[in-house]
Amino acid sequence: MSPVTIDMILEAVKRYQPNADTDLIRRAYELADAAHKGQKRVSGEDYIIHPLAVAKILTDLQIDDITISAAILHDVVEDTTHTLDEMRELFGDEVAMLIDGVTKLGRIEYMSKEDVKLENYRKMFLAMAKDIRVIMIKLADRLHNMRTLAALPPDRRVFKARETMDVYAPLADRLGISSIKWELEDLAFFYLEPDEYERVARMVQDSRAQREEATALAIKTLDGELRSVGLSSYQITGRPKHLWSIHQKMHRKGKEFSDIHDLIALRVITRTVGDCYSA
Repeated sequence: MSPVTIDMILEAVKRYQPNADTDLIRRAYELADAAHKGQKRVSGEDYIIHPLAVAKILTDLQIDDITISAAILHDVVEDTTHTLDEMRELFGDEVAMLIDGVTKLGRIEYMSKEDVKLENYRKMFLAMAKDIRVIMIKLADRLHNMRTLAALPPDRRVFKARETMDVYAPLADRLGISSIKWELEDLAFFYLEPDEYERVARMVQDSRAQREEATALAIKTLDGELRSVGLSSYQITGRPKHLWSIHQKMHRKGKEFSDIHDLIALRVITRTVGDCYSA
């Protein structure tokens, strides 16, 4: 996959936020690029690839320009000689506040299930963030780190995967960011239970592209049925079930893969309760 560029991010932001402050985003990139110059990730890649990838994940969620700028700068205070006061002076109070929030969350030490009730840990995480956009940046940050987890030593992979499954995926679920939740769970599943992951993956014989095609066909069929009975102003979303979800269902209900028939999930959102019952 080609590395994300600042031009890709700017084009994406302009599509969903025509009045975005693209100058702010570009200035954030220029400072981050200079600040991280010479720094490498464990994989050997230039470090700037990471904050750009985080920003790209957020553009996929159509997040505002302030948050995109903070995402590009999110490691500058922690990993370079630049200070929070500089960020405030150059990019404003809001960007600085988000950077500070992400930096502080990064210092919370993960504690396993044996050490603390995870729900209390998640509540502490949310309370410290103060602004929900801080959590959004942290989730995007974790998602890109999970996508590139193979570069870490085996013990760190397992540690990060467990933390992701215990903390980050549930937070994404709580915020209703399903796409991030599903990907985090599947990536964590891959590292925590590699044999079981491969077993489930083999059993899901259709490729993801084929299942997505089946999902699109199911949505089209359902849309036609709803329109035929006079419904309008509804939204249908659908997705193929991800591997962790299939594994959980097999494990929880003691079923074999051949007994699971709902490999596609559809959701219909209507304007009124009456329309919901009609649907």
